[in-house]
Amino acid sequence: MFRLRGVTQCLRRLFHGGPVNRDQVLEQLRVCSAEDQVFDVVGKNKAKLTVDHVSCAVELLWHFQKEKPQLLRTVELTKGHPEFLTLRVLAENKIALMDDLVLVDMLYAFLRLKVEEHDSLVQHLVSEAWRRLERLPMTSLSKFAVCLNNQQQQHSPLMGQITSIMDQRLSSIDDPRVLTSLMTSTSSMVSPRLRDALISRAGHLLLTTCPSHYNIPRRMLKFLRSIKHVHRPLLEKCNVILLHNVSRMDAQDISLILGLYQSLQFNNCDFRLAAKQRLTDLIDSCTDPYSFTQLFVSLAPMASPEIRQRLETTALLLVDELNAQQALYIAETLEAIQSRNLSLLNEIASVIQRNLHVYKPMEASRITQALLMLRYQNTELLNKLRDILIKFLQNSFLPYEVTMLTRVLSLLPSPRPDDSMVSRIDAVVSQCTLGDLSTVAFTVAKWVRNDTSYRHNTPSKYVRLLQTLTRCGQERLRTADQLDRVMEELKHISGEWFEEMLLEETMATLQRMAEQLNWSNVPETAAFLTRINYLCPPLMDHIATTAIEQMEKIHYSGTYATLLPFSVLNYDPVRADELYDACIKCFTPHISSFDPHMLVLLAYSLAVADRFPEELCREIFSIDFLGNLDSQLEILPDALSMRTRLHLMQLNRAVCLECPEFQVPWFHERFCQQLQMRGDRKVSPAQQQIHKILGEVLGGINCVQMAVVTPYFYTVDYECKLDRHLQPLSYSEPKTLQMLDTGKVGWDVSSLESVRDELPPGAQRVAVEFLDSKSFCKNSHHMKGEVLMRKRHLEILGYRVVQIPHFEWNSMELSTHNAWKDYLKKKILGTKTI
Repeated sequence: MFRLRGVTQCLRRLFHGGPVNRDQVLEQLRVCSAEDQVFDVVGKNKAKLTVDHVSCAVELLWHFQKEKPQLLRTVELTKGHPEFLTLRVLAENKIALMDDLVLVDMLYAFLRLKVEEHDSLVQHLVSEAWRRLERLPMTSLSKFAVCLNNQQQQHSPLMGQITSIMDQRLSSIDDPRVLTSLMTSTSSMVSPRLRDALISRAGHLLLTTCPSHYNIPRRMLKFLRSIKHVHRPLLEKCNVILLHNVSRMDAQDISLILGLYQSLQFNNCDFRLAAKQRLTDLIDSCTDPYSFTQLFVSLAPMASPEIRQRLETTALLLVDELNAQQALYIAETLEAIQSRNLSLLNEIASVIQRNLHVYKPMEASRITQALLMLRYQNTELLNKLRDILIKFLQNSFLPYEVTMLTRVLSLLPSPRPDDSMVSRIDAVVSQCTLGDLSTVAFTVAKWVRNDTSYRHNTPSKYVRLLQTLTRCGQERLRTADQLDRVMEELKHISGEWFEEMLLEETMATLQRMAEQLNWSNVPETAAFLTRINYLCPPLMDHIATTAIEQMEKIHYSGTYATLLPFSVLNYDPVRADELYDACIKCFTPHISSFDPHMLVLLAYSLAVADRFPEELCREIFSIDFLGNLDSQLEILPDALSMRTRLHLMQLNRAVCLECPEFQVPWFHERFCQQLQMRGDRKVSPAQQQIHKILGEVLGGINCVQMAVVTPYFYTVDYECKLDRHLQPLSYSEPKTLQMLDTGKVGWDVSSLESVRDELPPGAQRVAVEFLDSKSFCKNSHHMKGEVLMRKRHLEILGYRVVQIPHFEWNSMELSTHNAWKDYLKKKILGTKTI
């Protein structure tokens, strides 16, 4: 009976305070160990059941269910028992007699036992609790808020009143469970001021939370996700407790936390590694569809090929037992890991096809997208999905739904859209966010390209819709008055339509709101400029000034995004040294707190800007750090893992060339050789043209080499040698540079072949580089940081670097063969042809 001590609050309330007359009904309830026993006591004592008896019986019924695993709960059987109806009738008749605690506890238990929210009992309990709202203790208020949240009343006036009460009493809330329940329930109602106060209080209470209570930080994460606010200090405090408890978590717990981290763009290496190990240990125990699905979704994306194969084999054995949602989750995970297990995919598709009638619009969209990304070939299923998506689209009035349905429909091989689909888009477009507008515009543009009639005349319905999209986007930007809201809409926006139609208006809007820049939105605004590759000196100067003045408030992890546009776009603000020094001073004490891959990305961005903090470099090139990095790279997505490896190589090269005093060895020779063997270097027509004309300018094709690999594995577009009189020297055979032990530049066919003689005295090596549009900022001819770093390094390697910008080579001025020859001769030799 010890397991009941924590839940029979009704008994403790009755017997608290001294001797009382014996209550035989309560004593009988007290010894019940199953639902049938409770119902037996209720059935035998209907006439004398008091409000306390009813309360105790209902709480026991919910407790028995809560103690069972999810799959073994029998709520429907309990709910259908004749004596459960007796308890419901008695409870409704005795509402006025209930004290405040019992009233809310009763509502909570009945809802957990799946009594419908429109049932008169629930309605009366809610009404009575509302009437007593101001006097409810905080424990009951938080539980009442949870009940309303479960009834989808997040935006109700009643929830607004609860939010106001919470605001007034916030400083008196000392129980983190009470606070987090209120936070998650009222998240849609909190203002920015209250949000900050709640986060501050939560951070304080988290310090007093028992390390084993991981539901507390989990609810805090849920709150942050609900309000779409990434607060790194609170996230890190939560992560400490969650990491401490990974070994006690089941697959559902880990899946939920990983999902919350992903939504919050928080990627903690230690937690993911611990989660991977725990999930691997749970493989043999997750044998039911529910727990296995949670395990598969969480583990497969970061598992080794062997573990993935094991998971897919188990999925094949369980596939017939999966429900509609579980099949959706498995399909999306197969798409995420780019599985090629056709047998499993066919079985999952069969489950999906049997359950098509169950899926909601967003679910049907996600299924269709997953199958298409997996290149699944089943015309019958795809046609059914298309029909379902069209029907959903024609009946939807929600902008985000219409956007998603439209985008996914455009992925399907199908005839052009009918007028009803275009009309539905047109009906909601004025309510769309900037991101939605961009997505719809991309879809419409795709329809135009695929419409055969476009070859002769653009259908007017497309033209009108694109014009409407542009007008709505421009109007949304012109009337915007909150920088944070604009940045939220711009977070994931991209595409040609945005760049052509809204980019200039967007930059004008951001400059208009520059005074709203502060420590909380500087990193996000800087990241946007980096992503769109747009140089905007006035806005970047504002960002730099704000960052310098408010650096003490910026979280150390935000320094990477803050510095990135200055490094990538090669822009030094007026106070450049102050900005870099402030950021370096901010993150240096926290170097050990960074995820390894983030530290590599940060150090590389600084190297591009010719900044090499010694403490940072020594940390990255230590044995312990590189070991931790190797472990993390195994659980990162493939694209991010490869990007990190490349930047580590580039950082290694930069430190070797620019900071030899650090004595960091070059250890990427083999990695670079593997990249070269896998690489497929494409030569553009312009590059082929330059190669041919260079041969003419230099007196023969044997005087120029193409795609020369240097020490540290730069690949030079064209290389030539000039003597002291600037006369070209010919090559006897293809060779590449080799750095000698003496520190001078020598020559070598490869790292394994013999060294060639040095150049004659006074001779020079020239690297001719063709710079395409990717080498420059989008809105100008301003050269990007990586191009300048490359030039620095080639000069250290002994080259004179000649750069040929694409806009010069393709200009009207150089429209004849002789003009191109004159251009190259002047660039390389300093003279013109006669």
